[in-house]
Amino acid sequence: MSTGALPETVDHAEPPERPAPETFRQWARRSGREYGPSLAVYGAVKLIGFTAFMALLGWSGEYLTKNPRFGGGTHTWDVLGGWDGWWYQRVAVEGYHPALVPLTSGPWAYEQNSVAFFPLYPGLMRLVSTVTGLGPYGAGMLVSVLASFAAAAGIYAVTAKLTGRRAGVIAAGVWGLFPGSGAEWAVYSDSLFVALAAWTCWFVMCGSWLPAGVTAFVAGLNRPTSAALIAALGVAALIALYRRRDGVVGPVAAVLIAPIGLAGYIAWASWRMGSWTSYFELQRGGWLHFFDWGAHTGKVLRGVLLGHHDYVFGYPTEDLIGVLLVFSLPVLIFLLVRLRPPVFLLVYTLVTVVLVLGSQQIFGNTSRYLLPCFPLFVPIAVALKRLSLPSLAVVLGLTAAASGWYAGYVLFELGIP
Repeated sequence: MSTGALPETVDHAEPPERPAPETFRQWARRSGREYGPSLAVYGAVKLIGFTAFMALLGWSGEYLTKNPRFGGGTHTWDVLGGWDGWWYQRVAVEGYHPALVPLTSGPWAYEQNSVAFFPLYPGLMRLVSTVTGLGPYGAGMLVSVLASFAAAAGIYAVTAKLTGRRAGVIAAGVWGLFPGSGAEWAVYSDSLFVALAAWTCWFVMCGSWLPAGVTAFVAGLNRPTSAALIAALGVAALIALYRRRDGVVGPVAAVLIAPIGLAGYIAWASWRMGSWTSYFELQRGGWLHFFDWGAHTGKVLRGVLLGHHDYVFGYPTEDLIGVLLVFSLPVLIFLLVRLRPPVFLLVYTLVTVVLVLGSQQIFGNTSRYLLPCFPLFVPIAVALKRLSLPSLAVVLGLTAAASGWYAGYVLFELGIP
């Protein structure tokens, strides 16, 4: 007997189609819309500062009387390939010949050796030179300029995720005019390291642990201060594991992969020179560069404040800019903390500051050594984003012109970059 109930119906509707994969052209357009403004602002700021820098070099003419190895040359742009750039070019052409060669006179215990310079940047120089036919100078400049734009994009990405796109665009501009930024367009590894550091931080913020670990590993082949980046990634991974946010495999894999580049290169260099501590002996005895818990920094601060320069590597104008930057650090760090960024960004920034100020080295280079502390650009960008577009253009433009002096000329001609 029928109950009058209707038979059950089965929904045979087809599942929604997956969106078509993004084509390269679509990706390029989307990336252009996202990153184009920050790259344009950075490029404009750098061009203004670079032009002012080259003009100052031309007006002074001092580069014509100096050794090309030490800030001289036939043309103004030759200055950008001196100092550390000279060593990077040697490595790119000749490779490494690790050795601890004792000296019997002067403050140096060992002869300086190119193994102190990490291999990623000169390796890329050699690759670009082989592919393009450029010499080591041209290849180094090309790598640095391209890496500087990659760094600007990474700084934008991190800042935009924290405080919005407008601040991200401004932060990319601040990267181009910060003290020490003259090394960004030179035969130096700074731009490459900051690019790797910024994108490592971005991957961590997105929970992309394997790319973060691999990028930190590559950064470890570029600069010894990558130790700060590796430590920050480790802290982020521990927090993720504690919160059970991204599983176990990703964070653990990132922590295991990240230090391989740094530790591997130091181990190889030390082994080639005869003992597991040889790399650090070379840094201390050949380059007078070692961690001294801030004793040298304290001596420089006292000397500059009192008008004395009775310390090693004294360069009055360059040191004064370094001291002013050191005095600004507590303010910038306080403002960064108020923005409540992820803990690992604070760890990365603070450990970098400690490594820089806690070491004996050329103090005037403090402005360059602190370039990797790009999270400090965030509070500056947040403050500047309140300006109208015309006012912002004036501020960035005038500061960019001034940076040709304080971030370029002072570094390369009045001091040692």
